[in-house]
Amino acid sequence: MDNDEPLEPEIKDEPETEPAARNSDETFYCEAEASVAIEKEKPGGESSETDLEIEDTEKLFTTGQRELYLEACKLNISNNDLGLKGASTISEFLQRNTSSLLNLQLSGNNFKDESAELFCQAFSANYRIKTLDLSHNEFSDKGGEHLGQMLALNIGLQSLDLSWNQFHTQGAVALCNGLRANVTLQKLDLSMNGFGNEGATALGEVLRLNNSLVHIDVSSNDISNEGVLKISKGLEFNESLKVLKLFLNPVSMDGATLLILSIKRNPKSKMEEIDISNVLVSEQFVKILDGVCAIHPQLDVTYKAVQGFSAKKELLLRTNPMKLIQSYADQHQITVIDFFKSLNPNGRMMMSVGDFWKAMIQQDKVPMNPYQVRELIKKLAEKTGMVNFRCWCLGGTLRIMKPGGIKNCGLCYGSIKTAKFSPDAFNASLA
Repeated sequence: MDNDEPLEPEIKDEPETEPAARNSDETFYCEAEASVAIEKEKPGGESSETDLEIEDTEKLFTTGQRELYLEACKLNISNNDLGLKGASTISEFLQRNTSSLLNLQLSGNNFKDESAELFCQAFSANYRIKTLDLSHNEFSDKGGEHLGQMLALNIGLQSLDLSWNQFHTQGAVALCNGLRANVTLQKLDLSMNGFGNEGATALGEVLRLNNSLVHIDVSSNDISNEGVLKISKGLEFNESLKVLKLFLNPVSMDGATLLILSIKRNPKSKMEEIDISNVLVSEQFVKILDGVCAIHPQLDVTYKAVQGFSAKKELLLRTNPMKLIQSYADQHQITVIDFFKSLNPNGRMMMSVGDFWKAMIQQDKVPMNPYQVRELIKKLAEKTGMVNFRCWCLGGTLRIMKPGGIKNCGLCYGSIKTAKFSPDAFNASLA
């Protein structure tokens, strides 16, 4: 044989075989293993057992790369009827705690109470998963006991969706017992279950003690005014919750009043949104709400309508405040910015939300009701609790005003509509 000729590898005859069909559990296992393989490529001395490592890894990425990374850390195997066998496979995988998964969606998989016990074992040991969706399954009260135990032990989950299950009083109380010990969960969806007033009582105790939850949804849980009273007692002490959804519960205006008065009694409340959008309220309720919002101007309460208001009066109540200010500015040949600056005694472009609320209520140039002022605050307020006039146009879209870059933003600067806005003129406008 010529030495320059390449040697061909020896090939052994093997019988052809058809690839074995994989069930949904095996498919999940293989897909999830891909992320495990990525972890194994790290240097041997590098620990992969802490959340800090994941956060540090994210910091190395650009914005686009970070989004891709986070997207790669999601796994959605919802609506696959995985059942108990699938839950067992998932539990075994998660207990290894070596995956890069951060977001796991398991909605609509026919999981029952036995599966909840497996998930309790998994998430009592796995702290990497930050977002978990177990909605539209068949967990009942026994499942609630297992998941409550999981919540008491887990220190990783930040968002949990348990909506559309079958939790009633016993399961609700068990879940709330777990929440009392939990310090990391921020968002919890328990809508479309059957908590009832006893479950609401347990939730009220959670709100009294827990200072990590910022968003709770207990819509459609058969909670009446009695249960709302207990929730309200907890809100009087809570310093973290920002969103509370109580839509589609048998709550009357009396219950709605209890809720907003609990916010008024709590000077440290951070509540921003209460959803009671099936409740018909009175003008008296609106007046009470106005008083609460004078103390907590960030609060927005969604209700169905005001009793006795005609359609025309309701329309006037909700007339766009942005358009009212623009109309005033046009009539007096000033800019909207001039109007806003006139509200501030020092003429500056920023005000605290509280000062802005008081100034808008007291001024008589553009009369507004509290509802309209709240709408303005939602458009103009920053997360810092300040209203920054220079950063907003009346369309509600954030546009940082830079020299030469305004381009027809006449809503903010009146007649200045071209891209030839000089740096001197720009700086003078902000003085």
